[in-house]
Amino acid sequence: MTPPPPADQPTRAASIIYLEDVTVNYDGFKALSRLNFFMDRRELRVVIGPNGAGKTTLLDVVSGRVKPESGRVIFGHNTDLLPLRENEIAQLGVGRKFQTPSVFVNLTVWDNVELSLRRASKGVFAALRQRDAREERDRILRTLETVKLADRADGKAGALSHGEKQWLEIGMVIAQDPELLLVDEPVAGMTDEETERTGALLESIAADRSVLVIEHDMEFVRQIARQVTVLHQGAVLCEGPVEQVQSDPRVLEVYLGRRREEADAVH
Repeated sequence: MTPPPPADQPTRAASIIYLEDVTVNYDGFKALSRLNFFMDRRELRVVIGPNGAGKTTLLDVVSGRVKPESGRVIFGHNTDLLPLRENEIAQLGVGRKFQTPSVFVNLTVWDNVELSLRRASKGVFAALRQRDAREERDRILRTLETVKLADRADGKAGALSHGEKQWLEIGMVIAQDPELLLVDEPVAGMTDEETERTGALLESIAADRSVLVIEHDMEFVRQIARQVTVLHQGAVLCEGPVEQVQSDPRVLEVYLGRRREEADAVH
C-alpha cells in the first residue's frame, strides 16, 4: 500500500494521529514493521487483522505503553509522543479503553466516573482546587447519560452486566475528554443487543472526537466501520471502506484464512 502523504501535505494537517515508519521489535519479532498509519479528526476507524498482526501494539505505541525502536508518532498539530510517558500522553488527550473492563466493583457507577476524573489530575487535592464541584457533577452526569447508565448511577458497578461494565469504562475514559479514544475489542463476550448498543455508542462518541477501534467481530465491524485498516505482519495490508476491504483477495487469504471462492460466509 502507498504510505501516507508526507508531513507537509494537507492530509497530515487534518490528522489526529500520524505514525511514520514505526518499528517495534520484540527479541527479533517485529510486532510493527515500518508501519505507516494516520487517521483524521472526528474519524471512526476500525483496525482488523489476524493474531500477531500488530493491532494491540499499535495502541500500545500511541498510548506510550511501548516505545518503538524507530519511526515517528505525531499527535494533534505537531506533538511528538515518543519522549512522553503514558500519563503525559493521556493528559494531552489520548484516552484508552482496554479489552477487559477494570471498574471498581464495590464502588457505585457514579463513584467510578468521579474517581477516573480524580486519577486524571495530578492528585485528589489538586482536582478539588482546580475543578468546580458543580462542573464536575455536570460532567459525570453527561457522561453517564452518554453511556446510558444514568439510571444506574447509585448502584454498585459489580451489579452491572458485562456489557454495562464495558460502557462504564468507556464513560470513565471519555469523562476525561480525550481528543482520541483507543478501544480494544469492545464487544468481546457481549450479547447481540449489547453489541448493537456498543456500536451506536461509539458512533455517537465519534461525532465529537476521533475513535480508533481494534476488533475481530466482522459483524460488528460492518455495523460501525466507515474506514477499515487491515494489518498483517506489523504493516498495513490494505485500507478502505468495509465493502472494499472484505472483498479484497489479500484480506480473504491472509485475515480470513480462506481463498476468494470460499468467501461467501464473509458477505
